[in-house]
Amino acid sequence: MSLRTWTRIFGVVFLLVGIAGFVPGITPPHSHPDVTVDAYLGLELGLFPVNLLHNLVHIAFGVWGLAAGLSYAASRVYFRSVAVIYALLAVMGLIAAANLHTTFGLIPLYGNDVWLHGLLAAVAAYFGFVYRDPTSETGDSADR
Repeated sequence: MSLRTWTRIFGVVFLLVGIAGFVPGITPPHSHPDVTVDAYLGLELGLFPVNLLHNLVHIAFGVWGLAAGLSYAASRVYFRSVAVIYALLAVMGLIAAANLHTTFGLIPLYGNDVWLHGLLAAVAAYFGFVYRDPTSETGDSADR
């Protein structure tokens, strides 16, 4: 599959996850003393802490993925950016000091989000830095 297709798949998944965070049956209520933005605060799929801002971030990454999927170069930048950002979020989720695990009280990053963000960072790093597009001879065609 082409890198552009993988980018669009990531975009669609991020959009769906962001929208699902607003669905009460999929995201039961949750509370955490360090989260100050408690609108739509819940556990998506009963596992992953999210809130209004977290859902909006997922939607933004989804829209970005769909837009980046229009070109090969933008797809590569998207995956490299997702790798770095989500690796940082995974590390932040491990640090309770200064409320980093809740992005200073704004977005929950703790619990199961840590390993999920780490996994997303690893997959994005593969696509951003290692993956060679099988639809081109060199895999590096910037004008695709």
